[in-house]
Amino acid sequence: MDSCLCLDVCSIPAPANAQIVHSGAACNVKDESINERIYTIKEGDTMVLQCIVKGHPRPQVRWTKTAGSASDKFQETSIYNETLRIEGIQRVQGGRYYCKADNGVGVAAIKSIRVDVQYLDTPVLTVHQTISDVRGSYYQEKTVFLRCTVNSNPPARFIWKRGNTLIEQSKDNGVDIYEPLYTQGETKVLKLKNLRPKDFADYTCQVSVRNVCNIEDKSVTFRLTNATTPPIIKLSVDDTVVVDPGQDVVLTCEVTAGFPRPTVTWSRYPGPLPLSAQVRGPTLILRAVTQADAGFYNCTAFNNVGNPARKNVNLVVRTMTNLTFQITPDSNKDSETIQIGRDLKLSCHVDATPQDKVNYTWYKNGVPIFNSDNLILLRSDPEMEPGTSSLDIVDIKFSDLATYSCMVNFPGSRVPELRVDVNISQSITPPVLSVPPGGQIVSISEGGNAELVCLVTEGKPRPPILWSRTEKDLVMPSGIPVVETPDGRLRLRNVSRDMMGGYRCQTAPYNGLNIKRREAQVQLNVQYPPILDPVFQDVRSRTSQTVTLKCTVQRANPTRLTEIRWLRNGNFIRMSLPGLKESPELKFKLEPNNSDTYECRVSNSAGTSSCTFNVSSKPYNAEFYFDTPNPVRILKGNNYSYNLQWTQKDPQATERIVGYWLNVRKQVDLGGREPEKGVLMSYTIPDLRIPLSYEVRLAPITAYSTGDYVSRIIQYSELCGFEDERICGFTQDRTDVFDWTRQNNLTQNPKRSTNTGPETDRSGTKEGYYMYIEASRPRAEGDKARLLSPLFNVSSVKSPKGPVPYCVSFYYHMKGKHIGTLNIFLRMGSFASALDLLKWTKSGHQGPDWKRADFDISPSGPFQIVFEGIRGLNYEGDIAIDDVSITIGKCKRENNLDNAGKTGKSVKEWNYKI
Repeated sequence: MDSCLCLDVCSIPAPANAQIVHSGAACNVKDESINERIYTIKEGDTMVLQCIVKGHPRPQVRWTKTAGSASDKFQETSIYNETLRIEGIQRVQGGRYYCKADNGVGVAAIKSIRVDVQYLDTPVLTVHQTISDVRGSYYQEKTVFLRCTVNSNPPARFIWKRGNTLIEQSKDNGVDIYEPLYTQGETKVLKLKNLRPKDFADYTCQVSVRNVCNIEDKSVTFRLTNATTPPIIKLSVDDTVVVDPGQDVVLTCEVTAGFPRPTVTWSRYPGPLPLSAQVRGPTLILRAVTQADAGFYNCTAFNNVGNPARKNVNLVVRTMTNLTFQITPDSNKDSETIQIGRDLKLSCHVDATPQDKVNYTWYKNGVPIFNSDNLILLRSDPEMEPGTSSLDIVDIKFSDLATYSCMVNFPGSRVPELRVDVNISQSITPPVLSVPPGGQIVSISEGGNAELVCLVTEGKPRPPILWSRTEKDLVMPSGIPVVETPDGRLRLRNVSRDMMGGYRCQTAPYNGLNIKRREAQVQLNVQYPPILDPVFQDVRSRTSQTVTLKCTVQRANPTRLTEIRWLRNGNFIRMSLPGLKESPELKFKLEPNNSDTYECRVSNSAGTSSCTFNVSSKPYNAEFYFDTPNPVRILKGNNYSYNLQWTQKDPQATERIVGYWLNVRKQVDLGGREPEKGVLMSYTIPDLRIPLSYEVRLAPITAYSTGDYVSRIIQYSELCGFEDERICGFTQDRTDVFDWTRQNNLTQNPKRSTNTGPETDRSGTKEGYYMYIEASRPRAEGDKARLLSPLFNVSSVKSPKGPVPYCVSFYYHMKGKHIGTLNIFLRMGSFASALDLLKWTKSGHQGPDWKRADFDISPSGPFQIVFEGIRGLNYEGDIAIDDVSITIGKCKRENNLDNAGKTGKSVKEWNYKI
């Protein structure tokens, strides 16, 4: 078999290809797997990633990301540029960056690089003291905890010093160094048990990330004395302070205790301190306060001893707005007009802060009103909105027809008083609400402006108009339930179809008669072009078969269609005008010369919409079967073969598929068979070089056309080391209690349980991954985690001696006094009727090292291997597995897997020519 690389002499255009290179202040760049590189950079440095692309036409490059943010809008708008530059990179900008190159030829090329931003903050040292009830000297009663916390990447190492002397727990019975649970960041605690005189000294917490990225060590020092105490504070004002706008406010937070001398800070909720705020030590000064300055002000004093001391002040700024007046005729007589001999209620309300401090004063013709037999004043009317004052006029007489005034103010305040006057006479009449002729239905094209009108034609005084939607639960276009218009005109801009419907107008229940509301309705009719289905459809058919293209009108306003036109490649098709029906159709016989793009344009008086159909006889794509067993190694030379497996999407939709192009240049003959939907096909690719990886491309072939190519990467591996995030096609069993976890030494939780679980993978490298079960809370005894291997499709493997044997080999790590059980099952059959056969089991502590195990199986059909970890009595029960191998043939006990399965770091494009 000859082979050739596809160079410039190839007749087809080259697809897009991409490669990521880097520059800037990288600390380290290393290959973690064949598909990923890790780019380590110090926080604050400049990162430059460049996507080197090739292909014709020139590919377009797009950068995307899976976590963090490369700019303020990196997630919302992808960056289209071959170079991605981030200056002053921050820790939240770490993550996996993807470069995608696409030129419309073949499959887009995607490369990724993982960015690890490393940093070390200055540690924070806090001191906590406890005093026991034991009688005795002062030094024997007090225990002190020095807590040191830091944020870093990678995890920091802690060093404690007393003065300049390193503190070692093994050499001093009076100290204890430990790592607390449930803390934010990395934390180490130095416990001084029953203080001794020598314990009063300077203590330094030094943190280090071992100079990675040239990040220097950082430290913090605290002096512990017998006077060390937490802060205590008191405020110069009450918990609530009420002031007038424009007034200056001075708040002082006095420190009454605490050593070292506490530091005082001020904050505000909600929002930050006002821009005009001045902080002078423990004093906060607010100049000329406004309503925007109101809120809760917080004083905090801290000296790194105990918990910070806090006090809160609620600052209330007096305001009065929106003074309204209501007239309620005699509700007992169901009256809507003012009549002599009836009762009348006048109500006055103001929106104020604080509401309960407002003072109401009533006047009649400028003279103050006091309670009498027929004039009754209510400071807070229980029948009205809270904070409303009312004047009840009993058995109204001609002498009661006058001008009444309501005046509101804050006693002793500089806030200006508000006043409203109403002339009470028998001429006060209820309003009459009407819609102008022709205004009951307002029609407007989508995107235009509309005006809905409801007018008060009679009545005194004249109330404003409230607008709302007639449909329940719908809000107004502005997003609020009700909109007030003083002139009764509702103006809507940029009208859309979702605004269409009924609108209700009502008289407002204030600044007028407090009677039954008058209301009317206006219908808004929004006209828009037809909504069609499908907007786009890919139509595949056999040649010489009749193709029917149907464009369905789902909605349109107006519903009457004015024109339907069919186009082919943008040119109108000469045909008799189709009927103006809601589902226009186009039928024709598909031939090799009329596989094109067809468009149906449907119009009404509001506009035109279209359905687009891409019609061809090309077969659908093949779909790779990714649960393929591991490649089969050929013993001669340094070669291997790969059993490529795939299924064909809708093989009966087009012409009979006679074969497949394998990477453009090689044809796979089906030997007279036809693909069946969902049926697995396979082809063994020979003569692949170990340890190289290959890109394989596959396209179906018919007598008239070739389908699109699909691509995948294959690589040689006799074992799975879980180095790739896809974990070799292994999956978590959804019926178990919890999942297996993938990790390596660098991703281990620094607060993990000690004395259980592996430190590194089976090869002993910190970068290598493995799978394990975490036995810490919330796990309970007997909880199971099950990991399923890919499905091995062996139905086509035949042997005259019976089922073909397979060897299952793996490494396990079972260290810890609470180790439970590791079971290995052979699963046969479908999910619904799966049968699990126990093939291997081990329980209890097995030592600190990785151990190898293997066993033979002889499956009679498709099978999976199930790894089941069962949690033991307590948290020291982490079980791990690594380097799993499932290969054809019986196990050879002398095999050494230490050097097997090394994956190459390069990807070759696979090109063979018949």
